[in-house]
Amino acid sequence: MITIAFVYELAGVMFAGFAVFSLLDRANSLRRRLGNCGFWLIVALSFLFGDRLGDLANGVAVLALALLAGVGLTGRAPAAAVPEDRLALAERFGNRLFLPAMLLPAIVAVGVLVLKPLTLGGQPLMDPKQATLISLALAVIAALTCALILFRQPLTSPWREGQRLANTIGWAAMLPQFLAALGAVFAVAGVGKEIGLLVTTYLPVDTRFAAVAVYCVGMAGFTMLMGNAFAAFPVLTGGVALPILVGHFGGNPAVIASLGMLSGYCGTLVTPLAANFNLVPPALLEIPDRYAVIKAQIPTAILMLIVNTVLMYVLAFPR
Repeated sequence: MITIAFVYELAGVMFAGFAVFSLLDRANSLRRRLGNCGFWLIVALSFLFGDRLGDLANGVAVLALALLAGVGLTGRAPAAAVPEDRLALAERFGNRLFLPAMLLPAIVAVGVLVLKPLTLGGQPLMDPKQATLISLALAVIAALTCALILFRQPLTSPWREGQRLANTIGWAAMLPQFLAALGAVFAVAGVGKEIGLLVTTYLPVDTRFAAVAVYCVGMAGFTMLMGNAFAAFPVLTGGVALPILVGHFGGNPAVIASLGMLSGYCGTLVTPLAANFNLVPPALLEIPDRYAVIKAQIPTAILMLIVNTVLMYVLAFPR
């Protein structure tokens, strides 16, 4: 049976390739080449052997990643192909450039709808609980194979281009994973209960609208601090939504949870901690103002937070 371990191993091989090509990259000094190599090698080891390393070793690995990025040992990516070369390739291959990208959703659909129900020797062909991620990994392999054959690229191209993109993004590429893990740690540590106690003690949640506003604004604010709505969700939902909005006011959990997540995404729009969304695009597009995306999204975030609050107040509670 194909399990989620296959996806982790595939990602580990990818990051290991980034480490090798970072070491061979002469666009950086030896110091920065070693820093890039060390960063991606640690990430590769965590994906390949994380379940065997234990909690302490994985924690040390995270601290090592933070140290390498924090002291500036990682370097810039090698230069991409010049625009003229890209234009020439685009004119040469035309619409065939889109074929590998179109394969991705098609193969994922086949995996979920066709391969997921199949059994082999009485066992499922793939883990039903992780069928989407496994299908996505298979789709990536198929799309890469198609691209290599169709465009006659060397086998090392995926690693070289991936390494260039990964080093352009840098440490921010790993930030969502770290923040999601931090949210799980907070949930296990009982931070949600403490936040619920603080809310009921110091904030006016004796009316339904006030409680809704506290939850929605709290989701946005905590997401701004965490950089990830998935990290904020278990903390605020366990501390505010479930005991107050659902338990006390009898709200619909599905409506409250879905609109609560949308409120969290409003916080994602305006925080630099969501670096993969808000800081990476300006870096890739070489925009002088690194906070340009955040500034452009602030009006939308405020408007959507107000809309989510009103919708929750109107829709989440039975008449």
